[in-house]
Amino acid sequence: MAAGPFIAPQKAHLNLFSATGLLAANPANFLAHLVSSAYTPTDATDELWAAASAAELATGGGYTNGGLALSNVTLTQSGAVVKWTCDPIVWTASGAGIAAWRRCVIRYNGTLNGKVNPIVAHCLGDATGIDVPLTTSGNPLTITPHATNGIITSTRS
Repeated sequence: MAAGPFIAPQKAHLNLFSATGLLAANPANFLAHLVSSAYTPTDATDELWAAASAAELATGGGYTNGGLALSNVTLTQSGAVVKWTCDPIVWTASGAGIAAWRRCVIRYNGTLNGKVNPIVAHCLGDATGIDVPLTTSGNPLTITPHATNGIITSTRS
């Protein structure tokens, strides 16, 4: 099943594409979290990780509560298009496996533009909006940013 597109909440754009935001951020502080259907995003108001943190999966089965650091975080520009992306995000299921989940939430661990632990983006694990079922032991759970659009793309007019 195909994952849905990443969505940057409206307020996340304020935190990301300013010189004191994404450009000055420590790439090692961006974390990916898996959350259950208990988190229903409100893009106009969800700005901080606190809005989603209660729905994060518990540690176990190859998933560690607290997030997985993104690898190779990059910001590139090609003409009028700015793209923020990273390498595929991969957890490997073990033991009883990684529990069912609904969304992947990416946040910054720390202060970005005066906001503590801001949400950067989130995506549905299954574009149809249903839970992604248990990932059984020995199997990877991989979320790959879009090849062209990355996690967030911004186009200047």
